[in-house]
Formats: sequence, C-alpha cells, structure tokens
Amino acid sequence: MTNADHDARFMALALALGRRGLGRTWPNPAVGAVVVQEGAEGRVIVGRGWTQAGGRPHAETEALARAGSAARGATLYVTLEPCSHHGRTPPCADAVIAAGISRVVSALEDPNPAVRGAGHARLTAHGIKVDVGLDADAARRDHAGHIRRERDARPHVFLKLAVSADGKVALAGRQRVAISAATATDRVHRLRGLYDAIAVGIGTALADDPLLTCRLPGMADRSPVRIVVDGSLRLPLASRLVQTARATPLWLAAAETAPAEHEKALRQHGVEVLRVKASHDGVDLRAALESLAARGITRLMVEGGPKLAAALLAADLVDEAALFRAPQTLGPDAIDALENVPLTALTQSPRLALREKERLGPDTLEMYERPEV
Repeated sequence: MTNADHDARFMALALALGRRGLGRTWPNPAVGAVVVQEGAEGRVIVGRGWTQAGGRPHAETEALARAGSAARGATLYVTLEPCSHHGRTPPCADAVIAAGISRVVSALEDPNPAVRGAGHARLTAHGIKVDVGLDADAARRDHAGHIRRERDARPHVFLKLAVSADGKVALAGRQRVAISAATATDRVHRLRGLYDAIAVGIGTALADDPLLTCRLPGMADRSPVRIVVDGSLRLPLASRLVQTARATPLWLAAAETAPAEHEKALRQHGVEVLRVKASHDGVDLRAALESLAARGITRLMVEGGPKLAAALLAADLVDEAALFRAPQTLGPDAIDALENVPLTALTQSPRLALREKERLGPDTLEMYERPEV
C-alpha cells in the first residue's frame, strides 16, 4: 500500500468512529480520531476516539488518552480541525502538541469562528506537519449539522416522507394508514437515532398521536428530542407525547401569542415550550429553527405532516430528504404528501438533487440532498 492508501484507510476509520456519536453529541460535532504509530512492524493503530455523549470528551483527547506514550511521533487522523479555544475543556490542539504527535491529517477546517484555521495554525507553529482535505466531502456530510449551525444559525434539516404509489400519506380525513413495509420502517427508526431532534407538525401529532422514539431493540437510549410545531399550543395533555415528556424530551415551538395557561399545564408535565415569532399560519419556521440551534440542535429530522413539509420546502429550509415509496395506492380522496403542492416540489426541486436510490423490500428509498452543505 502507498502512503496515500494508508492515509485513506485510517481517515475512513476516523469517519466511521465519528458517526457513532451522531445524534448524541450536540451541541458539538460528532468527530472521529485515530492515532497511528509507525514502527518496525509497520503502521499500528495505538488509539481511537470519538466525541462522547453530550459533546465531551472530544474525539482527539479520547484517542490520545488511549494511545498514551505511544502517541509520541505518531500521526493523528481526525475528521474535523482540532479546537484551539478554551471552552469547558482546554483546546484539543494543545493536547495534540503535548502528546508529541508529529503529523495531523485533518479532513476539514472547522467553520466555528472561534477556530476556523487557528487549530491547524497552532499545530503548524509547533512543528507538526498538517495535511487538510482528505475525504473532505464525506466529512462535510457527516458534519453537515455543525456546518449549517455555524454558517446559517439553524440545524441541518432532513425531511422524511413515506408515500403511496400515487403520492399520498394518509386516508381521507387524515386517517392514519400503514404505508411502508417493515424493512423501510426499521430504516426510519435507525435514522431517528442519528439525529439530535425529530419534528412533526401539530396536525400529524393530533391525527397520529405518535411517540417519535427509536423502538428497535437496543436503541431506546438513541431517541432524539421530540419537537412539535404547535403555533397555538393545541397538543392535548393526554397525548402520548406529553405523557412521556419526562422520559424523552418534548419541545413545542409555539407562537408568541399562544395561550399562557396551556403552556403552564404543559410545563407541569415536563414539556418545554419555545416561543417564536408568529406567522400567518402558525410560527415562523426560520425563527423556530434558529431557536432550536440556539439550544444546541444541529441535526433535525422532520417526519411530517403535509403542511409542515410543504412549508419547509417553500421556505428553502430542507437540506436533505428521504422519500420512501410504497407500491400500493390510496386513491384520489387520500391526503397528498405535500399540502397544496405536487410531490414534484421535492423530486424536481432545483435546490435538491437525487443522490441515490435503493430497494427496501417492496418499497423504494430515494435520497435527495442540497448540492452544497
């Protein structure tokens, strides 16, 4: 193997390690790091790390701690620039220097204004060779939430829709119906575990009374924060969401004009109410997203319904989308996937491109993404 091949192999491992933290490290990015020492027996991994739940410890310090003295003279592969500023912990750049690392291979410069090249510069100033840009496209996808929050002060928004062959999501009268087969449903639950928060509109919350948790074996602790866009605070206290708010966090995005008395009752059940600017049909979605970002949310999965999905697309606030298509039809009286607009608003959007297509049992999954993070 060439040196380039070795670098690619170890960065791929760092990226895989970093993904272990997706959905669990907010407000910090889910970073992966690998320490590799070269000796008589070739290149040996002496330390691995990834950002821990809650965002600390960071990946670099985890990997260096595992490497111990073997880090001296080694190469560190990391999926995002080591931090250079003092926060709740000392800078990772200082830990790298103190460990005696001789080379750092970093996938991306950190867009955080407190870092933004300063970490790389500090390493270089201490005689450490720094190479930046290996597997940058993959790292941008993994760190899309961190990048979007730093750049646009909102989370990365991932829209998920499950539709019938004729583009419907529910029976007439918004009556719930199972659309996806088990394979697709399992994929959705796995996706939930990769996001900081999951959101639905109040219409979906009232019609479906969902739980919005990860219900695959072993994934209960991966359930994200649950969010309902509920401009007028109509969510009933008896709903399953409210009744489980102390077990799995529930936040409601409500208009400033929503009734205060119901907010008080919701808070008594452990619900957090976020007051945001009102719009003509509920809440200002950009303001709601900015409020979530201010509370640390970097990656938001949106599961409906038709009104919320259409509004996010119209406001150009969708960064990525998963469209699960089932083979059965629901008929002309059923509810469209997007309220008042055709499904082509997603599938033919000039701002979203089809990235991949996959069979999931009888269903088909189409993944769309914004060309740039």
